Amino acid sequence: MSIAPDSAVRAFIADHRAAFLDDLADWLRIPSVSADPARAGDVRRSAAWLAGKLGETGFPVAEVWETAGAPAVFAEWPSDDPDAPTVLVYGHHDVQPAAREDGWHTEPFEPVVRDGRLYARGAADDKGQVFFHTLGLRAHLAATGRAAPAVHLKLLIEGEEESGSPHFADLVRDRADRLACDAVIVSDTGMWSADTPTVCTGMRGLVECQIDLYGPAQDIHSGSFGGAVPNPATEAARLAAALHDEDRRVAIPGFYDGVIELTAQERELFAELPFDEAAWLRTAHSHAVLGEAGHTTLERIWARPTAEVNGMGGGYQGPGGKTVVPSSALLKLSFRLVAGMDPDAVQDAVRAWVAERLPEGIRHEITFTGATRPCLTPLDHPALRSVVRAMGRAFEQKIRFTREGGSGPAADLQDILGAPVLFLGISVPSDGWHAPNEKVELDLLMKGVETTAYLWGDLAESWRDR
Repeated sequence: MSIAPDSAVRAFIADHRAAFLDDLADWLRIPSVSADPARAGDVRRSAAWLAGKLGETGFPVAEVWETAGAPAVFAEWPSDDPDAPTVLVYGHHDVQPAAREDGWHTEPFEPVVRDGRLYARGAADDKGQVFFHTLGLRAHLAATGRAAPAVHLKLLIEGEEESGSPHFADLVRDRADRLACDAVIVSDTGMWSADTPTVCTGMRGLVECQIDLYGPAQDIHSGSFGGAVPNPATEAARLAAALHDEDRRVAIPGFYDGVIELTAQERELFAELPFDEAAWLRTAHSHAVLGEAGHTTLERIWARPTAEVNGMGGGYQGPGGKTVVPSSALLKLSFRLVAGMDPDAVQDAVRAWVAERLPEGIRHEITFTGATRPCLTPLDHPALRSVVRAMGRAFEQKIRFTREGGSGPAADLQDILGAPVLFLGISVPSDGWHAPNEKVELDLLMKGVETTAYLWGDLAESWRDR
């Protein structure tokens, strides 16, 4: 038996909810802040705690994997069906820094339950969303009477996501044989709202760069030399101004090569969401929307590539005036990429564009960092349909679709392992990721538990029908 009866799943979850939350609270008390070297021991303690708890859950393999930075946790539980698909769950056990003086109402690493919400750093991002898989798996086994999952189940929970995952790609490459799978489930994401449950189908990629421009060997008098020699600050401004055309499209030749355009169905699905642009603007602390012509706000932030000026500098910045032609200037740019775009090709296009536009007498250097590939799951992929059905059973309503405008390490799993990436998260925008008073809605957390209890059986059955 693979498909778990709803009533049996819900009864098991209700019976074990209190113990599950006690365990989660114990984990949340470990301040596993990967960005703080002083907390390295706590990050290691967090990994050991999770590996031990996964062993208690029943995983016959639960290991702490070392990296050049913080440790990750790997667990594996083979199915008793040799033909079952292999699924890898991704999440992270490190958290953002937090201190009471940042504006927390309570101690950030002392979990508090109030009004149906669990407050603590990591409650939603990402310990709560990692940990719901443990109770969901137990409910799946209890409700189906199985001794092992309906799928070959693996977990990879990294310890450096909040520090940019600097060693994650190398870890995945080095351990690709152990991580081999048919599909990846990422539980480090959220939903549109508690009333509108959604599944994310993709994340954008990222390329960042700094362009350093050099002109005169030193700052020189603008009265004696201005207007007759190239000015690096002026050239930085000219580059920034040339970044977009009159329709707010990125004007770098070749930038859009390979872009997978939105289908009519995808645009219709985005339009179904109850988007309040005025409320979104308040969240953005902005006074107007502006972007690529011909696209809605949601399309712009989820499914269109972008270029942003992140910062500019050069010349005199102090009080009053100082009439110089500065010797140097800099420009910081970031590019969000969508499915079909290659970060290496984008970097090459940016290099060529900068070199083409700069005049003689301006020397430049470009430093690229943070290259991340985009990922996208087709709407008709059978694994995605399983996630949607499982969520629909748990929430008892229609599941809609979103994408994420940001970037993350999911693309490394997709590219290195050659497996589709699916997103399963129950967090909502009010959970306050990275902010004071981070929380998770307990009823939604239990919906995550319930979804995973249904998911493994559905995946096993639908994969067999492929």
